[in-house]
Amino acid sequence: MAVRVKRIKLGSQGLEVSAQGLGCMGMSAFYGPAKPEKDMIALIHHAVNTGVTFLDTSDVYGPFTNEILLGKGLKGGIRDKVELATKFGISLSADGKTQICGDPAYVRASCEASLKRLDIHCIDLYYQHRIDNRVPIEVTIGELKKLVEEGKIKYIGLSEASASTIRRAHAVHPITAVQLEWSLWSRDVEEEIVPTCRELGIGIVAYSPLGRGFFSSGHKFLENLSDDDFRKSLPRFQAENLEHNKTIFERVNEMATRKGCTASQLALAWVHHQGKDVCPIPGTTKIENFNQNIGALSVKLTPEEMTELESFASEDVVKGERYNNDFSTWKDSETPPLSSWKAT
Repeated sequence: MAVRVKRIKLGSQGLEVSAQGLGCMGMSAFYGPAKPEKDMIALIHHAVNTGVTFLDTSDVYGPFTNEILLGKGLKGGIRDKVELATKFGISLSADGKTQICGDPAYVRASCEASLKRLDIHCIDLYYQHRIDNRVPIEVTIGELKKLVEEGKIKYIGLSEASASTIRRAHAVHPITAVQLEWSLWSRDVEEEIVPTCRELGIGIVAYSPLGRGFFSSGHKFLENLSDDDFRKSLPRFQAENLEHNKTIFERVNEMATRKGCTASQLALAWVHHQGKDVCPIPGTTKIENFNQNIGALSVKLTPEEMTELESFASEDVVKGERYNNDFSTWKDSETPPLSSWKAT
């Protein structure tokens, strides 16, 4: 029996998306070599035909190649069926170092370039991928507001932003969605970020809801990763931490067996149960895994089961940070006051 993918309202500005999205990053970047274009376009079409129409990409995925892939995949009338989200703000220098930028000229140039690569006239949801702590958030959002007024983007989003940054941004122009890492073992956003979004009527998009693949097969998933897969460098997946963390998966898997679903479906269902304003965007490069992820929409959890799941991966149980590189997170995303800004 096919699962019917419901629609939800993301934020309070009118954007409606599928209750589960599709993260497209791994098709082109970071998770090993780029996958065959033909296969990825087939996956995108399968997702849309299934009812998963909220597609997530970024200019830094590749860089640029993921947007080009999406542009090709949206041909033939597919564009009109999807809600397309992309991002700006992270660039990789020639030596591989990460640079964060929120300067108005950069914002505009990035938007124009993404529109061209995607071969579209308007981006549905445009996120600032990471916060530039050198540029007042009001300045960055001010330029995004102009892009909305010009019809180049419909809705504005932030990714990995602090609560104060979200408030300041929202005061300039309504923020439709905040993208953040949220899963059974990444829950630090629950204390301040999630309540702030709900207070302001901002939708929540949960990336890496399966712990970057950990909740699909536990520590064993590392065995199938290529040498250039960036997950191999993450703290939680280092040997000393992984040996400890694998117990988390084992407990989730045991519970999934009792409920007649897979561990990944159970972990994903937990995210779905966080509220109707939450849209997880699990990524995959295989149709069979996509179909399994869709099955999470049919998994029902009682309050007692939610509590049990959360006890498996409480903050004091998980070993290792989310990142070890220079990708900034919401915890260090504060920007200078607007009064300090001098336009160049």
